[in-house]
Amino acid sequence: MSKLPKNHKFIDLSDYGRPAARIIANSLKETAFTPVQVTVLFIISGLIAIVCMLYGYYWAAAFFLILKSVLDAADGELARLKKTPSYTGRYFDSVSDIILNFFIFLALWHITDSLLIYALLAFVGIQLQGTLYNYYYVILRNKFNGDTTSRVFEDKTPIALEGENQRNVNFLFALYKLLYGIFDKTIYFLDKKATGSKPFHKWFMTAVSTFGLGFQLLIISIMLVLGWAAFIIPFFIGYTAMIFVFIGIRKVI
Repeated sequence: MSKLPKNHKFIDLSDYGRPAARIIANSLKETAFTPVQVTVLFIISGLIAIVCMLYGYYWAAAFFLILKSVLDAADGELARLKKTPSYTGRYFDSVSDIILNFFIFLALWHITDSLLIYALLAFVGIQLQGTLYNYYYVILRNKFNGDTTSRVFEDKTPIALEGENQRNVNFLFALYKLLYGIFDKTIYFLDKKATGSKPFHKWFMTAVSTFGLGFQLLIISIMLVLGWAAFIIPFFIGYTAMIFVFIGIRKVI
């Protein structure tokens, strides 16, 4: 199942890794490889990127950050190809993302001698950015019967799907709520009426997709190889202001 029906798809700037992800997923379709194992691979790729950043190998760090984005898309693609969607995979993916993001910004703090508070603000900023994008995207997917393993309101533990363990779902959902709950509540507070709005314009979703994790990692990668590592943290702090711009545009249109 695609995330959205064909006539409602938009240009997702954060999803540049999708073509490569489909190739990887198709190559694994007839194997015993599982989507969760692909998620483990993107964790490894992210950790390698962080180590490369710490040792000043910025081109290598950029490569592994982009590879992480590709693998991040491949796990979902494989789940759809094998027709094995799962809440276990959905929450494991999200929990892995936020933990890696935290350590990426700790690494940026270390290599740039920035103040720790600024690194933490940038981390909070990218999480809020990503949460707004996901909020709008999931609303759109639910309106048009797209992939629904992600829910608009993650307020109740879901019932495990066929083939997964309820205990694993319970644990990962609790961890998800612990790590993401404050971000979800903040974005919902800022734009409570989004769920009842008309379908979002494609151009609007394309603009908001700059908040997607894939695009964020692409920006970090480009700035690293250009020698602009010191500007990454200030950039993401400043770009967080666009949350209010996008919410304002959503309300107007």
